[in-house]
Amino acid sequence: MRQAGRYLPEYREIRAKARDFVDFCLTPELAIEATLQPIRRYGFDAAILFADILLVPQAMGQSLAFVEGEGPKLEPVRTREALKALNVEGVAERLQPVMETVKGLKTALPETVALIGFAGAPWTVATYMIEGAGGSDHALIRAMAWSEPSLFGAILDALTEATTAYLIAQVDAGAEALQIFDTWAGSVPAPLFERAVIQPTAAIVKAVKAHAPHVPVIGFPRGAAAHLKAYAARTGVDGVGIDHMTPLGFAAEAVPASTALQGNLDPMLTITGGEVMADEARRLVRAMEGRPYIFNLGHGVTPQTRPEHIAELVAAVRGV
Repeated sequence: MRQAGRYLPEYREIRAKARDFVDFCLTPELAIEATLQPIRRYGFDAAILFADILLVPQAMGQSLAFVEGEGPKLEPVRTREALKALNVEGVAERLQPVMETVKGLKTALPETVALIGFAGAPWTVATYMIEGAGGSDHALIRAMAWSEPSLFGAILDALTEATTAYLIAQVDAGAEALQIFDTWAGSVPAPLFERAVIQPTAAIVKAVKAHAPHVPVIGFPRGAAAHLKAYAARTGVDGVGIDHMTPLGFAAEAVPASTALQGNLDPMLTITGGEVMADEARRLVRAMEGRPYIFNLGHGVTPQTRPEHIAELVAAVRGV
């Protein structure tokens, strides 16, 4: 969960070398270094590809900029004409710098460290495409889903096609596992969850598995605890990421024992540190004994995190 980022001083040093954040993500030398930094510092079991979920709509032709202190800004796609102006064909080729990053990481990473590729789920990426920014109550995309279901569906379908091609290209470049981040799954109205989240994710997983049956896929439907059972059963994912709002015991009952769980330490504990953080980490690991489990946070590492707290967290988990 955002292994590098603003909490590492060495990350901030290389971030300053790029013209902007998009340039940073699409410069293989810098993206490789950003991915390797937390591996060098902490010795994690896996590295998560350094990129951004909004590279896909940008590769489709949507304008994208990251504004300091505000986050991503996009030219909204809210009409058929705006959607037709985008181009799904060739997305993976236009994101070739990301594939060069994956290839470089396969060479640079120790053999014992797995490489996880990733992409945003269609619903989550669509929220940015339609709203034009993040961090809202997603009123515009919800309104479109109800009032213009055909347009809404067409945007999801375009993203599903583009994301599938992007993830398969990552596998071909060397990614050993994949994660599909649906950060805003919790904002989907309940009657629309099947169409907005489950169907697109299932289509992506089916296509990836047809191409590379051996590559495991982890889905992360943040904030959607009520739908975990259906999500695990109908998307075909091999693992389910659990946010910090969802009791891990509840998730263990909702998700089949053959499906891995991942999560769900509250990221605020990496700010707190100390025994309260270590005790909670140990509790989670012990609670998951007997089933596939990947220790992780319930969302991304926060900028205020002290790097030494992550080292303490890794020691606590490995000491169980």
